[in-house]
Amino acid sequence: MDRAEKAELVSTLNAAFGQSGAIVVAQYNGLTVAEMQAFRQRAKAAGATVKVAKNRLAKLALQGTGAEHIADLFTGPTVIAYSGDPVAAPKVAVDYAKGNDKLVILGGAMGQTNLNTEGVQALASLPSLDELRARIVGVIQAPAAQLARTVAAPAASLARVIGAYAKKDEAA
Repeated sequence: MDRAEKAELVSTLNAAFGQSGAIVVAQYNGLTVAEMQAFRQRAKAAGATVKVAKNRLAKLALQGTGAEHIADLFTGPTVIAYSGDPVAAPKVAVDYAKGNDKLVILGGAMGQTNLNTEGVQALASLPSLDELRARIVGVIQAPAAQLARTVAAPAASLARVIGAYAKKDEAA
């Protein structure tokens, strides 16, 4: 990788770190290429990105972002997972680490908040942003649906009474 490519990588990572809701740093000692590809595919499906970069370049990319405080996590072979959704990257990383003990979560950041391993796992246990939005919409719609049923109930009862009288008159 020449100097221009390194500068491009640093600027790309810097922009990504600045816009990401959560960053997860993990060690990947012993992961095969196929396992790393599977991890990347899971992350992409969840809306997260997985990058392997030299630690020095990753530390340079962290400068000037809110996650600058996690630079000390970059020791040894590290992989970075990040996403705009604060839950997507931690959820993918923790789920993959459960099935593959070669991926070890070191910590991460959510904005300017430093996360240790337990913090990343706690963040991964939360519902995603889309799930939360769906729950909020459900809570908002529930009273409206119940109100519509309540308003429609007297009219339906009246229609049943009139129908019963009509059948009674026909039978007589």
